[in-house]
Amino acid sequence: MSTAETAGTGTARTAAPVTVRVPAKVNVQLAVGGLRPDGFHDLANVFLAVGLYDEVTATATAPGEGPRVTCSGPDTDQVPLDRTNLAVRAADALAARYGIVPDVHLHIGKEIPVAGGMAGGSADAAGALLACDALWGTGASREELLEICAELGSDVPFSLVGGAALGRGRGELLTPLEVGGVFHWVFAVAAGGLSTPAVYRECDRLREARGGGAGADAVPAPEASPALLAALRAGDAALLAGHLSNDLQPAAVSLLPSLDDTLAVGTEAGALAALVSGSGPTCAFLAEDAAAASDVAFALRASGVCRTAHTATSPAPGATVVRPAG
Repeated sequence: MSTAETAGTGTARTAAPVTVRVPAKVNVQLAVGGLRPDGFHDLANVFLAVGLYDEVTATATAPGEGPRVTCSGPDTDQVPLDRTNLAVRAADALAARYGIVPDVHLHIGKEIPVAGGMAGGSADAAGALLACDALWGTGASREELLEICAELGSDVPFSLVGGAALGRGRGELLTPLEVGGVFHWVFAVAAGGLSTPAVYRECDRLREARGGGAGADAVPAPEASPALLAALRAGDAALLAGHLSNDLQPAAVSLLPSLDDTLAVGTEAGALAALVSGSGPTCAFLAEDAAAASDVAFALRASGVCRTAHTATSPAPGATVVRPAG
């Protein structure tokens, strides 16, 4: 394997590109606490990684040429191609920790919907972090990588670990969860996106409009549903369907009322349950099996209530090197 010395560390860096595959997520429960003084909300966030993937490839560049990012796939015109991109921020954060000059080209191959409530940007950050770790030979521990993930955003740590987990705090404090089987999903991609901060603000506004208040002292502390966790352990789709919930769904629908039509079409086509994924606007439909998922996806595509629909299964592995260095 061809190597060079990593600036400031003495660790080996490889000249060969590294590609990491990283999954989307669906929140089967998103319980949102009140607005904290720091502007965040405490969460009880039950994550499932699903088999829709982005791939992030890290390639060493000549000195002074990086970091830079390119992107291919659907809706890439919505992806920033500068240092505000979360994948570039991940590379910068890892480089800063290890005294490395981040001369790297990151290429993101998109399959996860952009600004769709499925943590595509967070997935890209986790993928870039793992790819650059391998490219630069930092030898970072899993704990160090998770620390950097948490600094980058609430969903980034889960994108690294995948599977199923309960996220507490802002979602970054993870407890792995047992899943007893495979769940079949359909994801309806809306035309356009929703801003996550805007959806949280609308959630606060709706709570205030109902007269209950939006602050942490007025909203019950979020807790994971024991019945939902039991359904995951059992691998029982019908049982899980009765306990899916998303406290952000009313806010997402308030900002984009057409989501109600999307949810209705998928439900009428045979989905066991439907909900807005995270902050939206992607809608998630739980199906009984692969055949039912295919039927729901066909109905959604034919209806015109969404731009496209994807089938996928969960759980899925977290960020994984699929083309290792060397």
